[in-house]
Amino acid sequence: MSHTIRPGPRNLITDVPGLTVGHATHEAARTGVTTLLCPGFWNASVDVRGGGPGVRETDTLAAENLVGRAHAIVLTGGSVFGLGAADGVCALLSSRGVGLQMRPDALAVPIVPAAVLYDLGNGGDKAWGVDPPYRSLGMQSVEAAAEDFELGSLGAGRGAMAGLAKGGVGSTSLDLGGGLMVGALVAVNPVGSVYMSDGKTFWAWPFEIDGEFGGARPDTSQQAIDPLPNTTRLGDRGRLQAGANTTIGVIATSADLTRAECKRIAIMAHDGLARAVRPAHMPFDGDTLFVLASGACSIGQGADRNVEVARIGSAAADCLARAIARGVYAARTHVQA
Repeated sequence: MSHTIRPGPRNLITDVPGLTVGHATHEAARTGVTTLLCPGFWNASVDVRGGGPGVRETDTLAAENLVGRAHAIVLTGGSVFGLGAADGVCALLSSRGVGLQMRPDALAVPIVPAAVLYDLGNGGDKAWGVDPPYRSLGMQSVEAAAEDFELGSLGAGRGAMAGLAKGGVGSTSLDLGGGLMVGALVAVNPVGSVYMSDGKTFWAWPFEIDGEFGGARPDTSQQAIDPLPNTTRLGDRGRLQAGANTTIGVIATSADLTRAECKRIAIMAHDGLARAVRPAHMPFDGDTLFVLASGACSIGQGADRNVEVARIGSAAADCLARAIARGVYAARTHVQA
């Protein structure tokens, strides 16, 4: 019997069994942190395509290096200051005994890669002096982690902008059958636009499922000819600096992917970003995608396995495109300035 490809029951990345996600939002500073926790120690990789990334522990996930796994992934606002959120996540996880145990009497050492977006120019109160709030926000995001979580203008997406629109946190999933699940989590803050020239139809509209981001459809007059459409923020010189914009996210799957296969999925998933944001991967962006694989679902061996990796990568790109649009759409419903 053929399987009908549908989102999972939540249409969130947490449809991949075992995952939880938590947000922590600092309203006064208009910033926040979103943390994804995975039980155990999942195979992981990362692919950076933006010209101005802000990252932590990405080399830890490189195929030529020892570890290549993660206990959690942090997405955060705050630019370079936001990298401190992973310190808080590490401290709290270690206190719970989560992490690499080098010796029986030593502290647990969690592997927590992170990526940041730039939200320092959004009007919030950033006068934190020598005590940025991100370490505390990281710990709060772990405490808040659950299978069900909100989308929109909160957590890492609180201060985000997507072109001329409010950005936010989005998530989707896709059930490929036989226990094989793929999901995406993203914080959307690109200088490029998520909208077509009408300012209301998402570039990702062909991938939408069940009206998950409003169901708007383009009319036949709309074309993708101008390489720098007027729905972007390319006229805002304040944002046209390396690292001042970015789309950062996580792809997760239940498949038993190797580290090298996780890398291939990360590469393929960036196609979803390019479908949903125009233009993408510019010098000003810090576009970064992590991939996690639980290993719960076997995808076989040989040529058949390679076909399954390709299918997962294509699904990951579609999930990411949908999640980007869904995050911006959800941000419309948030009333914060």
